[in-house]
Amino acid sequence: MGFLFDSFGLLDLLDILLVAFLIYQIYHLVRGTVAVNIFYGIFLIYITWLIVRALKMELLGSILGQVIGLGLVALLIVFQQEVRRFLLVLGTRYFRNHSFSFERFFNLNNRQPKHWSYDQVVLACKRMSSVRTGALIVIAKRSELRAFAETGCPVDARITSDLLETIFHKDTPLHDGAVIIARNRISAARCVLPVTEKTDIPGTLGLRHRSAIGMSENSDSFVIIVSEETGAISYANQGELVQNVKPAELMKLLPALELEN
Repeated sequence: MGFLFDSFGLLDLLDILLVAFLIYQIYHLVRGTVAVNIFYGIFLIYITWLIVRALKMELLGSILGQVIGLGLVALLIVFQQEVRRFLLVLGTRYFRNHSFSFERFFNLNNRQPKHWSYDQVVLACKRMSSVRTGALIVIAKRSELRAFAETGCPVDARITSDLLETIFHKDTPLHDGAVIIARNRISAARCVLPVTEKTDIPGTLGLRHRSAIGMSENSDSFVIIVSEETGAISYANQGELVQNVKPAELMKLLPALELEN
């Protein structure tokens, strides 16, 4: 059996490791969603195609090869959200130090605010939690989230706890939806957010929590949720939801976002 490894070199090992890493990342992105079943089916077809090729079954191998080749465009359509999320991971998680960022190259960071009004956000969440006022607050990191802000009503106002509480008061026309905060300003209110496709979310969580997870999956944002039913404060970041967060904990987390801007 030694002849099988006569031509196996360092580049072959690197090739295998890169493919394994890519498959793991794709699986990590689709895990817990309905797309994971499609992933299993595609993986099974590909393994079958490799076996058929190894056995030199020309007719079946040709058919499976055409299915795989023509199915690439269809896969991009089916996995549109997953592909977008994968590119987002590459652009944020693995280049977070900004060593290769266009902002640094073109010196665009001078527009970033030096200090954010996180204390006003936390104070508003604390007050709304005590009276069980539902809220959904999106804090932009690097992107201004203009595409999502355009789905709502433009505000462009300074961040104050009173304004946030007024927006989410149940008798105001802007309370239904999300508030987007970008560059230390309240950019827009009553914004529509994408809902996550994860299937392993507890049934006790409502549309606010699902929208928060979906928004953090589809953008580089930090989303805060105040439950209308329980008053509990939660947050979503990079597709992960953390529940029952105390205002003091939130105050420690939010300043760290400045390091990511």
